Amino acid sequence: MRIAIGLLNGMLAGATPVLLAALGGAFTFYAGVFNIAMEGMLLVGAFCAALGSFFSGSWVVGVVCAIAGALGLSLLFILFAIVLKTDEFVTGIALNLFAAGATTYLLRQLFGVRGAFTDAGIQAIPRVDIPIVAQAPLVGEVFSGQNLIVYVAALAVLGCAWLIFRTPFGLRLRAAGYNAPSLESSGVRPAHVRVAALLLCGVLCGLGGAFLSLGYVRLFAEGMSAGRGWIALAAVILVNGNPWGIALITLLFGLADGMGLFAQGVGVPAQFTGMAPYIATLIALFVYARRKQGQRVGQA
Repeated sequence: MRIAIGLLNGMLAGATPVLLAALGGAFTFYAGVFNIAMEGMLLVGAFCAALGSFFSGSWVVGVVCAIAGALGLSLLFILFAIVLKTDEFVTGIALNLFAAGATTYLLRQLFGVRGAFTDAGIQAIPRVDIPIVAQAPLVGEVFSGQNLIVYVAALAVLGCAWLIFRTPFGLRLRAAGYNAPSLESSGVRPAHVRVAALLLCGVLCGLGGAFLSLGYVRLFAEGMSAGRGWIALAAVILVNGNPWGIALITLLFGLADGMGLFAQGVGVPAQFTGMAPYIATLIALFVYARRKQGQRVGQA
């Protein structure tokens, strides 16, 4: 039973940054923007969170800095892909490379360290105890006492589903991706909707990055996003941007991540356990591709 509780806690922690990034990717997916810069947004968010928390001594400032950093990358994406109309794929790749290089350079210049920076001055995002839930046996050990961002991510699923499918903005968002000329004929510029989608993506990726460096661990390491932005992109594609499907896919990723950490505790090399979430993602993409191929054959 203790093992199961540990796996569930690991699942929630592992899923949270991917879930937040994927929810941000859902907005750009529906807006018709192929956004592969989520990896860079997560990484910049994680770096800015650690930076802000260290210099201010406040995790709140760290979270604000994380959102600001990810929004900065979103604005660069908007400048090149929306305003200057460069190729979205090339722009995303360039921003991911820029994020990796810039955070590594600044880490070494500001703190004089290579690899990772950790310090007692970095204030972690607190855990939240839910009084009624905490008293429940077993359930309380999983659903109470989690990091604040875990609960924010759960609420973000509800908020994104409502915003995308129940509001005029969501209708315009989906129209921007499905039929931009019709949206423009109604007096709404698709470019403005896409800008809003990218900004929302930046906010959510910033929160995911803040969780990485101030919640999941309390440090910043070079490349600590570790492909989570790419997995978020895969999750969005697998479920066609549906927030509920994204939540399910990312929980499966988190479970694979938690199982990998558990396997390390019984002597399995970390190099193998670290591959578990990414193998699960590849299997999911394979199943998705086979399913789509079967649908095309059936239509033919």
